[in-house]
Amino acid sequence: MTNRTIFYWSITVALAGFLFGFDTVVISGADLSLQNLWPRGEWFHGFVVMASALWGTVIGAIFGGIPTDTFGRKKTLIWIGVLYLLSAIGSALAQDPWVFAVFRFMGGLGIGASTIAAPAYISEIAPAKDRGKLVALYQFNIVFGILVAYLSNFLLSDLGDNAWRWMLGVQAFPALAYTLMMLGVAESPRWLIIKKGDQEGAARTLRLIAPDTDPTVEINNILAEQAVSDQSENIFIARYRFPLTLAFFIAFFNQFSGINAFLYYAPRIFEIAGLGKDSALLSSVGIGLINLAFTLIGVSLIDRYGRRQLMYIGSVGYIISLSLVAFAFSMGMKGAAVPAFLFMFIAAHAIGQGAVIWVFISEIFPTHLRASGQAFGSSVHWVLAAIIPSLVPVLFNSIGAATVFGFFAFMMMLQLVFVWRMMPETKGVSLEEMEQLLEKK
Repeated sequence: MTNRTIFYWSITVALAGFLFGFDTVVISGADLSLQNLWPRGEWFHGFVVMASALWGTVIGAIFGGIPTDTFGRKKTLIWIGVLYLLSAIGSALAQDPWVFAVFRFMGGLGIGASTIAAPAYISEIAPAKDRGKLVALYQFNIVFGILVAYLSNFLLSDLGDNAWRWMLGVQAFPALAYTLMMLGVAESPRWLIIKKGDQEGAARTLRLIAPDTDPTVEINNILAEQAVSDQSENIFIARYRFPLTLAFFIAFFNQFSGINAFLYYAPRIFEIAGLGKDSALLSSVGIGLINLAFTLIGVSLIDRYGRRQLMYIGSVGYIISLSLVAFAFSMGMKGAAVPAFLFMFIAAHAIGQGAVIWVFISEIFPTHLRASGQAFGSSVHWVLAAIIPSLVPVLFNSIGAATVFGFFAFMMMLQLVFVWRMMPETKGVSLEEMEQLLEKK
């Protein structure tokens, strides 16, 4: 395993994922309370109240590469923490749905930008043999944040009509802690060299993360990559068509699994399946536990068996579990059947797409375009993550849960074909070698 400095910096940066996960699903506990407080119809509730953070995430993902490249990975991550802090306080105190939506939008900006800056930073300081598990710490923290949010919602649900305010406001404490911790993290040496030309600063950082290695060797490798790269080029030229296609499809299929739609509306889905309100919230905690346990398995396997093998496992698990969920809803099954099948769905996601997506996107673009490439992949991911959950209340009422989950199962069959026919293995390959391999394809 890598040294303590790399691990500490990686886990600190990955805590942005904890705030991402918490912010994404904490709204699920407030879903019905907010609809009762501001009853303006399913469309308003879905697109403005519930999805406001997701629309912010879209903007953060589209434009997050700009500050990540211009001001650096570290400064961007610090400001992401500030956005989370303001969002938590503002949304908890909001007295109007539009004010609420604005503050949730701010938190979404933080989420979108973090999916670019955090994986980029970790991939740039990690040695090739440990890069998968270190970048996957970001995903681990996402699911840990999801679990804590579900548990927090359950514990705070009995605080009366304003319980939702406490659910949303409690995020201010980890947001502040994360922001302060980021002050002790050094800037990415690759960014310092490629974007700032600061070889001395990069050498100081490299001595900390690789004390037994001459930093001159790593600096020369980075400079050699820079020498053969046109710094004025962009990710949309023919040279980068293949990695761009890979980023698009892995993000596209991630959301067409239905994962964000489910996480946003888990308590509602469990209530449709026949569980009471308290049982639905408690089952959501179970989702968080399953998610965390299988993410740990995925993180432990990603550098041993590789990204493709985990995607194969996850795709098959998706197809089976989503088909069973669709069948259960079509047959009107009540009780434990639907939660059990949804637990299988979460396990399949956690060990497959959940563990792989941010690692894979952070590996397939060269350093000078990594932020732009991740911004593209994240944008595809978050545009769909905003649209699909926004439509869930309407689709459940119009075509039914069985049809929705059946469609997701079909999309996962297409994902299996993508993994089989297109997806390369990136395990154990240096970032500089990766660029050369993908260009040949």
